[in-house]
Amino acid sequence: MNKVKNLLVLPRLRVQNANAISSPMTWGFPAMSAFVGLMHALERKLFSAGINVSLGNVGVICHDFEAQATEGGYIRGFHLTRNPLSSDEDRKKIEKDGSYTTPSFVEEGRVHLDITLIFTIDTGATESGPENIAKQIGEIVSGMRIAGGSVIPNRAVPTHKQRPQWVTLDDDEDKRYKQFARLKRRWLPGFALTLRDDYLTEHLRTLQQHNPEASLLDAWLDLSRLNHVCTVENEDEPNEKPVWQAQRPYRGWLVPIPVGYGAISELFQPGEVAHARDTKTHFRFVESLYSIGEWVSPHRMKQPEDLLWYVDNDEEAGLYRLNNDYHLRASAQ
Repeated sequence: MNKVKNLLVLPRLRVQNANAISSPMTWGFPAMSAFVGLMHALERKLFSAGINVSLGNVGVICHDFEAQATEGGYIRGFHLTRNPLSSDEDRKKIEKDGSYTTPSFVEEGRVHLDITLIFTIDTGATESGPENIAKQIGEIVSGMRIAGGSVIPNRAVPTHKQRPQWVTLDDDEDKRYKQFARLKRRWLPGFALTLRDDYLTEHLRTLQQHNPEASLLDAWLDLSRLNHVCTVENEDEPNEKPVWQAQRPYRGWLVPIPVGYGAISELFQPGEVAHARDTKTHFRFVESLYSIGEWVSPHRMKQPEDLLWYVDNDEEAGLYRLNNDYHLRASAQ
């Protein structure tokens, strides 16, 4: 990834009822593809508004996470609502005895978020200055959807801490480091989602030492759960009580995440597949791709590139995925 020149920071956005089901196998914080989709939609809106800027990468820092789910116990369920039926549906469902059958629930997971968004941004010839452009972008984002959720006023944070900010990073390494240090302090408390493909690959090798048939799915599932191991300190003592201890192969706050899509069919020509949403674009059936992510406090990051995600497609291999370079520096250390 090229060295970042400019950052657009949208601090402390309050998002209500964002989508908490990000893939068929994960739930919780929205997938990073949702924020990349926001970036593309925002870029189109800016172009329509006559703002000549381009957005390249995106990072997200979560300050608060409030899942709309039941609390307590081992089983949790989403708070679901049953929407009223239309008059046509009511007539179809009325039975001979005068009653009608209610429709089944469609499970929708929702979450309230308090996040900071960071974009890389570059501008062409324009009459507006960076500060004015940042303000205009903030106003446009306030009327958009983020991961299916609505942006609402954040009354828990002072207004001056919610102002959009355009940051031009210095070419000098020392000045650049100090600029990023000031930004990191403003982003606390919070955690940035990063990619840890290296943990997944390394853990697969560890599992294959004991089971040569272990797959990437086995490694992913093993890292996605918290394993407990029963140990006895003194096996010679007949009344010695066993101790259950959590076993964590790596340090850090690791989570399973979707990172894009993989092709499961050939690439069809536009209009070749019936009932496709867009008849002017090539079509391909895909399924979700998964990896391991790590929530990292911003103060542990050394450079802006650590928290930024970017599109890294390989169309010949049928991979449409996102990437993040934090693991390159973290694994090197």
